[in-house]
Amino acid sequence: MTSISVSMPLKLRIATFNMWNFDDRPGLQPSLEERIAVMRPQLVRINADILCLQEVNGQQGRKGTHFRALDWLLDGTPYATFQKVSTTVDGTNVYEERNLVILSRFPILEHHQYMHRYAPAPMYKKVTAEPEEEEAREVVWERPILYASIGIDEKTVLEVVNLHLKSRRPSGIAGHRLGDAVWRTASGWAEGFFLSSLKRLGQALEVRMLIDHIFDRDIHALIAVCGDFNADLEEVPVEAIRGDLENTGNPTLAPRVMIASERNIPEPARFSLLHNGKGKMLDHILVSRTLLAYFRGSEIHNETLHDHSTAYRRPFLHPESDHAPVIARFELPDSRMMWPVERARKKER
Repeated sequence: MTSISVSMPLKLRIATFNMWNFDDRPGLQPSLEERIAVMRPQLVRINADILCLQEVNGQQGRKGTHFRALDWLLDGTPYATFQKVSTTVDGTNVYEERNLVILSRFPILEHHQYMHRYAPAPMYKKVTAEPEEEEAREVVWERPILYASIGIDEKTVLEVVNLHLKSRRPSGIAGHRLGDAVWRTASGWAEGFFLSSLKRLGQALEVRMLIDHIFDRDIHALIAVCGDFNADLEEVPVEAIRGDLENTGNPTLAPRVMIASERNIPEPARFSLLHNGKGKMLDHILVSRTLLAYFRGSEIHNETLHDHSTAYRRPFLHPESDHAPVIARFELPDSRMMWPVERARKKER
């Protein structure tokens, strides 16, 4: 009698979550203990195999700046044993604010961070600044992109990009601010808003160039781009990363289009942030067409989401993040049953 081995599909959950300035500085309200009490169950519910985090602050110690607060949060959860990579200042010390982190149940084969690697900083001269600027200066992104190559099995590699695009908050313009959210002139506010838009779209360009670099190596690559885009699905930064045929007009680029995983969620429930009482979908997981073949659904855990915008802010802050976790679910077959392409890996990224 001949025995037949049947391989079960691998269920894979990829998630992204902006943790909203997660830190343990003394005097913070709510305190780290209060935040962990609600956010640890939140992470357990996400139940991710690969988790992309944004806005994870680092804490200074005798041996440098590391993730003391994050490690405390992860303690006692399955994520405590996951492999972890993050953005760093110098390869060892993490940034004091707004780090990107990737946690993976599977081996992380390599990782890199990119800032102006593919898209050089543009030059711009502010036109409303007081005193007037004498010459143009570089417009530098505020955060790098984090990339990780993850080995799902011996033959299957998942390319993960974690990003946090510039917020909509206007960049500073000399002589035009009266306070944190108060401007002396509408023109100064408008130029500050323009500069922030330029940074956000510039980051999106660099992400798109990184995606095309991966596709140049393997047109059937399994790619997931996760993070806080600070832009809704139909806004320019997300469109720039997606590369839809409606925009390029070139059918030969169809294999390079990135698809938003949240589109299968009914529109009334499709939001990851509340702003002035309105739901906005600013957090996304975009996937390549080859990975989309194994897509089985998505989730947005927004049931307890609070509105942290100025108009709706209460005298206290909630311990939860102002963003909801977004999860994409996949079922990957045995690698022998996947797209029959030899994936020759190159050392240089």
